[in-house]
Amino acid sequence: MDDIQLRLLKEVADLHGVPEGAYNIRANGEMAARNTTANIDIVSKTDVSGIDIYIKAGTKNESVHIPVVLSQSGLKEMVYNDFHIGEDCDVVIVAGCGIDNCGVQDSEHDGIHTFYVGKNSRVKYVEKHYGSGDGTGKRILNPGTNVHMDEDSFMEMEMVQIKGVDDTERVTTADLKAGAKLVVRERLMTHGEQDAVSDYVVTLDGEGASADVVSRSVARDNSHQTFNARITGNAPCTGHTECDAIIMDNAKILAIPSLEANDLDAALVHEAAIGKIAGDQIIKLMTLGLTEEEAEEQIINGFLK
Repeated sequence: MDDIQLRLLKEVADLHGVPEGAYNIRANGEMAARNTTANIDIVSKTDVSGIDIYIKAGTKNESVHIPVVLSQSGLKEMVYNDFHIGEDCDVVIVAGCGIDNCGVQDSEHDGIHTFYVGKNSRVKYVEKHYGSGDGTGKRILNPGTNVHMDEDSFMEMEMVQIKGVDDTERVTTADLKAGAKLVVRERLMTHGEQDAVSDYVVTLDGEGASADVVSRSVARDNSHQTFNARITGNAPCTGHTECDAIIMDNAKILAIPSLEANDLDAALVHEAAIGKIAGDQIIKLMTLGLTEEEAEEQIINGFLK
């Protein structure tokens, strides 16, 4: 891998070298490196582009890294990755895609990740998106995530996009059986003419299932964001969705929270707040010696942590 691809790996997967455990690294549409372990197997699909990841029941304290990097202008790809997670597991899965486009053609990576989470398993899933390069071609990322959670399973999803992606449409669906719990934390920043759509559809089918979907975002310059979250409760369950956004310059933000209760004991809540940075916050930081621009950056960085 060249220096650009290694830099992208660092940005999207915090990798400074070869990761421990299982991994599958994809670069410019091809597999660049792969490793499996006694408990985690990675198999290439034969019908479409993508991989199957099999995690044995009882696997604890292991990780899987599956980052994708693109440094070739004009490259467009679609991949399908399926995660088969056995019962009683406790694993970390790190994905993400980085695009460096220095050309005039658009570069695009679209991926569908499907998770089958076994009973009593715990999964932490981290997905980071990043764009760079001084070309006029766009950096486009369209991730789709489908989550199927068995009884008493737990999944935490950290979805991050802070810089450089021109267009993105993130579509996430999840269905939860009894006692399953889903936690989603999205952090997003757009600038320039960028456009970002986040669409979450969560169905709580089992008694005691719960979901907490929270998005924090900053829209700057002339960018546009849409946050659409729908939670459906089909059993005694709890669900919460929240959009907290800072708007700046000439940006636009649309938040569409939606709840559907189909059971008397479905307790569902939504919150949405969009506003500019408070002037007293900036003034307070400026009294400490920061410029107005530095004060804004400090507030934004703290907000998106």
